[in-house]
Amino acid sequence: MKKLIIRKFYKDISVFFLVSLILTGIIVWTIQAVNYFDFVTEDGHGLKIYFYYTILNFPKIIHRILPFIFFISVFYIIISYELKNEISIFWINGMSKIKFLNSMLSFSIIFMFLQIILGSYISPLSKLKARDYLKNSNVDFFTSLIKEGKFINVTKGLTIFINYKENDGTFREIFLEENNKNKSRMIYANKGFLIDNELQKTLKLLKGRVIDIEDSKINVFNFEQISFNLKNLNTKTITTPKLQEIDTRVLLGCFFEVKDNKFKSLKCEKNLIKEVKLELINRLHKPIYIPLIVLFCCYLLLFSKKQKNYKTKINVVFVIVFLLLIFSEVSVRYSIFSINLMFIYLITPLIFFISGYFVFNRMAKNV
Repeated sequence: MKKLIIRKFYKDISVFFLVSLILTGIIVWTIQAVNYFDFVTEDGHGLKIYFYYTILNFPKIIHRILPFIFFISVFYIIISYELKNEISIFWINGMSKIKFLNSMLSFSIIFMFLQIILGSYISPLSKLKARDYLKNSNVDFFTSLIKEGKFINVTKGLTIFINYKENDGTFREIFLEENNKNKSRMIYANKGFLIDNELQKTLKLLKGRVIDIEDSKINVFNFEQISFNLKNLNTKTITTPKLQEIDTRVLLGCFFEVKDNKFKSLKCEKNLIKEVKLELINRLHKPIYIPLIVLFCCYLLLFSKKQKNYKTKINVVFVIVFLLLIFSEVSVRYSIFSINLMFIYLITPLIFFISGYFVFNRMAKNV
């Protein structure tokens, strides 16, 4: 009977957690997706790249909001059970509050490991995949960005300016500038038009002048017609992987100064070690606060809705757990400044846990 009751309790938490996590994740994802739309409007990527990039950033959002959603889920289910007089079923069937707490702590380990897997593997991998889409894509939406009276410089080493556009789609007074190390080319044309189809994306330029500059040497020639290929232009969007997108094993190798670094774009320099430590703590240590969330939420079991100050007590528990979440986010930034601060940060959750567990045990015996 006890197992059936506790399973139902776990099921209610899990269902509420999953629904809340997905809905909240979609809301946050939608807001971020709007901000990412500059890949189309400014950086010249197509809608396909934009779609893949935003979708692949969804695991990162889930990883960030998971602890808070888990806290809300446990907090809400415990209160709803108390208000419906369902929590007393546990005590009637002989389950003590300390056994219930131990069972809940075991249950929370599942979510702790889920957070570790999300943070150390799934989220970095999905963000790296998203970065690869940008890296391997050309500026396939570039032609739609060409407008009159506007400098277009969304691609590396290329600036385009068109003075005005005719009703038939042709351009007048076109200026292009290409820069590549020691080489520079400027093109001026009286007229031009776009050819944009599946076979080619070309800017046809008519009647103009080309100025080539290489190692202080200037070459000038006129032309009647010239074609400028727009199909394989490279974007200015940053394509180098960020630290948050790098495999956890590589970060561990960097932290422990392993020479065989498989991720060539990550140079384990001294000024990077602090950031590597911070990222590793976020991925591997911060999830330990999830069992702490459960521990302090279970303090709600010590109070009854029949008590006059019941609402005040549940508000106090809510504030304590909320401050605990804030502390886990804020303190991690200061833990990397010295070995002492790192040690204090790593041992603080253990101190909170032992103290909280001891106080709960004492209070449960007196209830």
